[in-house]
Amino acid sequence: MAKKGNRIQVILECTEHKESGQPGTSRYITTKNKKNTPDRMEIKKFNPVLKRMTVHKEIK
Repeated sequence: MAKKGNRIQVILECTEHKESGQPGTSRYITTKNKKNTPDRMEIKKFNPVLKRMTVHKEIK
């Protein structure tokens, strides 16, 4: 049975990784409350390929 409510699953992708030219991508899966945050999320997360904290934006 599925959960009811405003929580949806979103994918966060690194913005700096594409410009670096290195292979692979840094992506995280998380949830957000659609009612409280209707716009796209932007969070600083750790990128294991670049080995530092970078900005990850919601993709769809």
